[in-house]
Amino acid sequence: MTSIFENKNILLSNTYEKPFDVLIANTDTLKLLKTIPDETVELVVSSPPYNLGKSYENRQDFKQYLGFQKQIIEECYRILKPEGNFCWQVGNYIEKGEVFPLDIYYYDIFKFDFGMQLRNRIIWYFGHGLHAKKRFSGRYETILWFSKTDNYIFNLDPVRVPSKYPGKKYFKGSKKGQLSCNPKGKNPSDIWEILITDFDTCMWDIPNVKSNHPEKTIHPCQYPIELIERLVLSMTNKHGIVLDPFMGVGSTLLAALLHDRKAIGVDKEKEYCDIAKERIIDLENGILKKRELGKPVHKPNGKIAEIPQEWQGKLL
Repeated sequence: MTSIFENKNILLSNTYEKPFDVLIANTDTLKLLKTIPDETVELVVSSPPYNLGKSYENRQDFKQYLGFQKQIIEECYRILKPEGNFCWQVGNYIEKGEVFPLDIYYYDIFKFDFGMQLRNRIIWYFGHGLHAKKRFSGRYETILWFSKTDNYIFNLDPVRVPSKYPGKKYFKGSKKGQLSCNPKGKNPSDIWEILITDFDTCMWDIPNVKSNHPEKTIHPCQYPIELIERLVLSMTNKHGIVLDPFMGVGSTLLAALLHDRKAIGVDKEKEYCDIAKERIIDLENGILKKRELGKPVHKPNGKIAEIPQEWQGKLL
């Protein structure tokens, strides 16, 4: 079977070189970013380390952590086109049981240090995760979407969802009796729950990548391709360049390639870079394990969804 991705140019290089369809750099992020020319990239999107001491990061003093992240953002700002967009997907930093919401701290950097403009604070909801014992269990993360200028790329039509009431009509005014909905669908809003309830509530419920997710690799904090696809479709144009400065196992690169964009990914862990390359080759060969965009969230049934007999009489 011939793949539409056949003959894609996969460039392995620790400096910016052309031509490429996807460039994978196994190096320090700042080193690679400094080789990219000004105003090259249409979209910067990543989930930076949360300073939690994961295997791929060294836990730092919180102010030092933010200082390093500011250096990364500064370089990304430089290489972002004037019409480009910047999406930073973050959760919470936890210190001695206290929650530090990273999006609040990052907002000051983007806004007051670089003058970028917040277009949406997108809530990514997922139904499963680690259970907390001394606070409510976290079930969301945020995506801060900033633009560099007022003239930014935003293509709504590729990411519209079906209208709940497509037959609704204006009931007064000059358009009375005419259909009021857009035939292409409605705006999916800034709360993302893909996709079984998306058609009813506009919430984007994208399952996070856990042990039984088809995209699962060895990465401990992998985000799904599906999460990035909407960003790529709405915030870039075809053949534009998408950059992920903390690419992990390459989900951003795959989202870009799936929709005819070019991609640059950087990671200091060689094992992750190797996996990213393997996943791209799997995509070219039509065998990539991927949760399809728009697939309904699984709803369990049968015994596993029933209250166990052992609990009878113990419930409130």
